[in-house]
Amino acid sequence: MTPVTPSRALRVLQKAATPDALQLQVQTQDLPDAPPGHAVVEVLAAAVNPSDVKAALGLMPQAVWPRTPGRDFAARVVSGPDGWPGTEVWGTGGDLGITRDGSHARYLVLPVQALVRKPDAVPTAAAGTVGVPFITAHEGLRRAGLRGAGQTVVVFGANGKVGQAAVQLATRAGARVIGVERGASAYRGHSSGPVVLLDGTRADLGEAVLAATDGQGADIAYNTVGSPYFAAALQGLAVGGTQILISTIERTVPFDILMFYRRNLHLLGVDSLKLGVVDCAAILHALAPGFSDGSLRAFDVDADGLVPLDGAADAYQRVIAGSSSRVVLAP
Repeated sequence: MTPVTPSRALRVLQKAATPDALQLQVQTQDLPDAPPGHAVVEVLAAAVNPSDVKAALGLMPQAVWPRTPGRDFAARVVSGPDGWPGTEVWGTGGDLGITRDGSHARYLVLPVQALVRKPDAVPTAAAGTVGVPFITAHEGLRRAGLRGAGQTVVVFGANGKVGQAAVQLATRAGARVIGVERGASAYRGHSSGPVVLLDGTRADLGEAVLAATDGQGADIAYNTVGSPYFAAALQGLAVGGTQILISTIERTVPFDILMFYRRNLHLLGVDSLKLGVVDCAAILHALAPGFSDGSLRAFDVDADGLVPLDGAADAYQRVIAGSSSRVVLAP
């Protein structure tokens, strides 16, 4: 008789003073019961995002202790309303792994409204990487007024995961896209149209963005890095343009208020932690046709990037070290 592998969950019990002091425990997990209006899913793949690591380190003030971390997931419904058991689903949520137990476990309890069928075209491991990058990119572009044709979008940090998602969404909409990346000569991700790449290390970056837009400037500057590109992003905007900010290195930056208001510019902060798992489900449902027809593409996960739950500590350290490859837990 084949032995049954016990169900387990990753647990963080307290804040860690440093990344080296991060302690992750793998504990046994019973199959949970689904309260009314909820479903139980078996997690098949769950990305380890930088935000998961920050939450585990105690850098998210709203985080509860102890808890199971993890926001993104691809899973199979174990129990729930008729028609759902056995269905493969995917999702993410700013509440998962922060204010409630998350996806770095074998089982996860979700509201029924959070269940979204995974497109058949997306491999399971890759589906577990879509959530945070695409939700963050979508929310920023939506709020900044992405329409598509006739607009120019410049993405700072274009080869990062949120950057690639923003490029995909903007080119799919029909916008002209310019990417910015330090020391890179080409955009490395999928797109539905050409992407002109500028070297982010050049001293005249703002002027280079203007030159690439024939002096008109970009309608939207999606700044995934923050302070290093803040001034160049503002300089490269068209009159009435918007800079989106999702992260930063330095908390304080110089700010030319006169230039800002005379050019009718906008700053837009986006924190995907404000979007719960049900909110994110609605966005993924809207994006699913793009993943089905190939205009949107999930991130590749190589064999080395797929890690069992016992290897979670190493997986988290790889993300802390800035791994460019996706790291995915397979509970």
